[in-house]
Amino acid sequence: MFVSPAMRKVFEDVASRHEMYALFNRHAKAPFDDNRMNGTRYVGEWFEISEADHDHMFEILPPLFYRGDMFAMREFLAASVTSVFFALMIDDRSRWFHGYCDLGDRQSPDRMRAEIITRESRPVRAMNRQEKLDHIWSATGPAFRGYADGRFPADLRNRQIVLVCPSAQGKIWKLLDDLTDEEIAAKLPVQFRLLPETIAA
Repeated sequence: MFVSPAMRKVFEDVASRHEMYALFNRHAKAPFDDNRMNGTRYVGEWFEISEADHDHMFEILPPLFYRGDMFAMREFLAASVTSVFFALMIDDRSRWFHGYCDLGDRQSPDRMRAEIITRESRPVRAMNRQEKLDHIWSATGPAFRGYADGRFPADLRNRQIVLVCPSAQGKIWKLLDDLTDEEIAAKLPVQFRLLPETIAA
């Protein structure tokens, strides 16, 4: 069973254009179940991008809406879920972000804006466990990640899985949520391994 977390950062860095498009497709191989069709699998995810990519996306199509520091893409990803792009001033510095919002909830973009500002205004750079898992999923190649299938018990189907390599067992598929602290550290980029951990909101 898939359960969508709350609004969350899914990539711990400024995404390059290549990474941005890969992040748009981070659920490309997800099963076509209700969670994908109604947008639940996507809604709430956000990450940082460059100013150039923010402006590039603005120029692709006339936005669905544009107000102040945000605009929404006209094309919907699923149901009423679409891309919203933000240009925010955080700690006296301009930064740019992308997130998936459910426009069926008119306050969704404003809540995401507030969430991003709160998250990125922390006095010390840190990651909670869910952010680490999301970054691992985002940074893992499609050949090394997937969704639980018939090899897993029925109640675990469609959950995210990644390939791990325990020294004694060779390569095995494991639920992303079940990674140990040691496995998480091994899969994170070196610069993120020693970041302090925060408690998820």
